[in-house]
Amino acid sequence: MNECRIFPTPEAIGRHVAETILDGFDAARAAGKTYLLGCPTGRTPRPVYSALADMLRQAPRDLSGLVLVMMDEYVLADTAGALRLAAPEAHYSCQGFAEREIRQFLNAALPPEDQLPAENVWFADIDEPEAYDRRIAEAGGLDFFILASGASDGHVAFNPPGTPRHSRTRVVTLAEETRIDNMSTFPGFADISEVPTHGISVGLETIAGARDAAMILTGAGKQLAFQRITGTRGFDPDWPASIVHDCAKNLILADPAAAGH
Repeated sequence: MNECRIFPTPEAIGRHVAETILDGFDAARAAGKTYLLGCPTGRTPRPVYSALADMLRQAPRDLSGLVLVMMDEYVLADTAGALRLAAPEAHYSCQGFAEREIRQFLNAALPPEDQLPAENVWFADIDEPEAYDRRIAEAGGLDFFILASGASDGHVAFNPPGTPRHSRTRVVTLAEETRIDNMSTFPGFADISEVPTHGISVGLETIAGARDAAMILTGAGKQLAFQRITGTRGFDPDWPASIVHDCAKNLILADPAAAGH
């Protein structure tokens, strides 16, 4: 199913996605199942996380059955050349973002007994990236994936143009356009030389395996992304974020600025 909807503001998009997520989570909880939510970091999903916190404040839920499957993290090399994940305290760390701007944010709306445990926030293991996909499958698969598109090259997670459709979680070299886009995502970068050159990322096959997904496009800077994604009905390897079309159920959500209205 492919559908595109225009909402008046990013906040309205955030509310709609949050309602969809909580409806799915409530259904999974009623069935005694864990709910796996694929999550990006950065500016685009912030209205979703804000709306989730507001809705949880109004109607608290026990989040012990929610798992946040984080899509990527920066990778650095130490002095010996060994790879390691960016330190959580780094201003650009996806682990730090997930803790500060998702887990703690949601938990602030809940009593202690209902809060999301730290162990329910998943990141891929740098020493065994391929184990991430197995872990997702063994937990029942991704129920919903929040997605965003790179503004200039259509990257999704850290997957650059030309990424094979069958790709799974692995260490990748970041495209220069991706690194430039991420300077806006993390304003603490003063120069592109400060942006890491590698990351660990879910693959396109990982994303396509989600039972439901929402591609969120907001702001005038995403007009090209909107045109590329809505201009095709299937996956285009030159614009990886078009993988949203391959999810079993999906929705493209944009504000008027991104849609060029």
